[in-house]
Amino acid sequence: MTALTRFPRLRATLMLCALLLAPAAFAQAPVPRADAWVSSVQMPAWLERAGERQPLVPATVLRPGDAVITGAGGRAQLRMAEGSTIKLGESGRLAISDLRVTRGSSTILAGLLEVAQGAFRFTTSALNRTRSERDLQIRIATVTAGIRGTDLWGRGNAEREIVCLIEGRITVTRGSDAPITMSEPLSFYIAPVGAPALPVAAVDPKQLAQWAAETELVPGAGAATMGGRFHALAATRDNQDEALQVYDALRTAGFAAVIRPLKSEAGLRYEVRIANLPSAAEANALAKRISTLPGVPSASPAR
Repeated sequence: MTALTRFPRLRATLMLCALLLAPAAFAQAPVPRADAWVSSVQMPAWLERAGERQPLVPATVLRPGDAVITGAGGRAQLRMAEGSTIKLGESGRLAISDLRVTRGSSTILAGLLEVAQGAFRFTTSALNRTRSERDLQIRIATVTAGIRGTDLWGRGNAEREIVCLIEGRITVTRGSDAPITMSEPLSFYIAPVGAPALPVAAVDPKQLAQWAAETELVPGAGAATMGGRFHALAATRDNQDEALQVYDALRTAGFAAVIRPLKSEAGLRYEVRIANLPSAAEANALAKRISTLPGVPSASPAR
């Protein structure tokens, strides 16, 4: 473990020095040829990698061994190289245990994703189903769904595991139970913890709408997205240590704060901000949210 890994404030201080030399570093880097990446984040949310946890930001490239974690009110949306989207609801944890993408005449996605808790949705558009293939398993506690080009929703908690097939075809397995193939749209499977699974049944459209809302970004909650050009200004300080205190408070709470040094006739000032917001309205909404956090002053309007 390096000094930079152990001491986040040291990382932030060195970042400030780099930005003074190269302010363009604040521009969001494009996603390289990646197998999976983060497209949107409704904070609080974190990336856990190699035992270290840091706030999740859009355009983060994901790799096997990573885990995406959301806090209360948090959401995360991920994109796969073959065109699928994974949405994780609040208080969730999704681990990328295995991920393999083969590129050729068609793109093949394979691997294992583990949802330890929370709601998720896996969606592949009709167009991407014809241009790519999937041999992917999603494990929700004791239940595993094998999917090949489909749209499904699921959730795991201390009471039950649920898999709802919206469209496509999946095979559900649980322990020593015989595998169940689900191909009827709008059907669901429930496995109560410590009890036999219930028969597959049709889902009520109102229930499905409620479930689906658990994994969608909430308008007005200040979600950050790739390409977002607005930011919420948390604080402006003349003193670097004071700026770092606000920075630390935000990042500890799961909000991806950055510090921008600004030159002036009086010297340096430091802005603590959260970037990648898609609109002024979303930036203002986030500014209001973070101003209620301990250690964060009243945030400023969007810029």
